[in-house]
Amino acid sequence: MSGADAGDALARAHRTEWARVVAALTRRFGDLDVAEEAAADAFAAAVERWPADGVPPNPGGWLTTTAQRRAIDRLRRESRRDAKQREARMLHDDTPAEPAGALDDDRLRLLFTCCHPALAPEARVALTLRLVGGLTVPEIASAFLVGESATGQRITRAKAKIKAARIPYRVPAAEDLPARVSGVLAVLYLVFNEGYLPTGSGSGPLRPELTAEAIRLTRLLHGLLPADGEVAGLLALMLLTEARRPARVSAGGELVPLGEQDRGSWDAELVAEGHRLVRERLAAGEAPGPYQILAAVNAVHTSARDVRDTDWAQVVALYDQLVRLDPSPVVALNRAVAVAETDGPDVALALVERLADRLAGYHAFHATRADLLRRVGRGGAARAAYDRAVELAGNTAETAYLKRRRDRLP
Repeated sequence: MSGADAGDALARAHRTEWARVVAALTRRFGDLDVAEEAAADAFAAAVERWPADGVPPNPGGWLTTTAQRRAIDRLRRESRRDAKQREARMLHDDTPAEPAGALDDDRLRLLFTCCHPALAPEARVALTLRLVGGLTVPEIASAFLVGESATGQRITRAKAKIKAARIPYRVPAAEDLPARVSGVLAVLYLVFNEGYLPTGSGSGPLRPELTAEAIRLTRLLHGLLPADGEVAGLLALMLLTEARRPARVSAGGELVPLGEQDRGSWDAELVAEGHRLVRERLAAGEAPGPYQILAAVNAVHTSARDVRDTDWAQVVALYDQLVRLDPSPVVALNRAVAVAETDGPDVALALVERLADRLAGYHAFHATRADLLRRVGRGGAARAAYDRAVELAGNTAETAYLKRRRDRLP
């Protein structure tokens, strides 16, 4: 087998097996540091051995077994420094397992462990993206719009807090779930977004294994909390977004924006399921939360047979609701995109310019600004904005799209 073939197999295994291996080791050894380091050791061993020995018939099983051996080796060394009892416990493993909680799913347990309320919100998200999503520190830093050093520190502190506070590895009891779910939803949304539009430097167009895992876990939560509007809203949002995936990247590897997509290639079943969830939430008569509003925005987009049929006034009205709940600059930026369709690009550009200080490092800000500058006839300024967007964008498909738009300027 060539090194390239082994490399491809290893890349696939990392995308699909990282979270499973970390979850299995956390359940087995009860220590996130041990789990992550042993998993990393196993993948490093695969890098050395698979090109020479060939990819094993069961890559996931090979990685898990190797990681377990590395974890036991580490704990043996620690036990010699500390006490023999820990080594004996790890080798014989006769300690009763933690209660499984409301649902027996390894990765969901890992998710709730990482999202424990004892951890700071930003630490929960960073840790979960690393251990459950398998994202690298640079990818997480990009999602947070913060530096890599700060992101690494958040993850280290979160793991230390879990160990010191003896936070259990389990899904909470049913009566405790509602109080814990908001932090979990925030993480699942970020995991999904990283799959929908990977942000790391040189990232490929899509990471469908991340969107699939985020949807799977959100479905599990919806089954646990069927009356929770925000769980249903997030699931609907994911489904309506995932439905457009077949049309999002051209044959040449370039991102295709919503207005240019072949709507006939959208997944009709996912669209129908997402619309049903949105209708159910509207029928419930409750004040919607952010995920429900975003799902409704996507329902408007996916209801239009052609981009010219889009009810932009409804989209703006929904973003008006969302801004009241979440007055973040990213929400304001997305609202401005819709305003450009109702009130014109000049009005939208004025709104976007107000966000410059807070979104200077965000590629989508520069891409949106570039498009609006193009539409108002300011070609030179648009070119400079496209250049900055290309510098900041990591996704190869998005970069290709931005370069094409820039190069078509007069």
